[in-house]
Amino acid sequence: MTVTTSRKAVVTLPTDTQILITREFDSPKHLVYRAYTEPALVKRWWSEDRGEVTSVDADPRLGGKWRNVMRANDGSEVAFHGEYREIVPNERLVVTDVYEGIPDPESAAALVTITFTEREGRTILTSLMDLPSKDIRDAIISSGMEGGLQESYDHLEEVVRSLR
Repeated sequence: MTVTTSRKAVVTLPTDTQILITREFDSPKHLVYRAYTEPALVKRWWSEDRGEVTSVDADPRLGGKWRNVMRANDGSEVAFHGEYREIVPNERLVVTDVYEGIPDPESAAALVTITFTEREGRTILTSLMDLPSKDIRDAIISSGMEGGLQESYDHLEEVVRSLR
């Protein structure tokens, strides 16, 4: 079932507890992976148009932690954190993803598998979120995440282009 195909990313719901995001980038996968994993580069695209990234911490090794924080345009702080579960450079990342702005955030943690597939110099990035329940999946979808996702991926594309 397709939720949306606006702009360039496609968001689908493969199961009651999954969100699948697919986006093609006009760059080789090693550059997309680099922009996706290096803190100084993540800081340039992660906040969408909704605020300013104030902190990006990453320890990209098995069991390493990551945390991204932004000051939203309304003055509030938005933070996510997680742990690296699998790393295949330029190919695949598996991380936990926890939104800190809800009660008992660890209970709503997603397991996210991100793949980088190159075809003729272009990269297909897929991000599969496995969530604990349909209610959590639906809350994420109804939160407006798709709009922010589109903005951040547009900025990710700009960052990747600047690396060529």
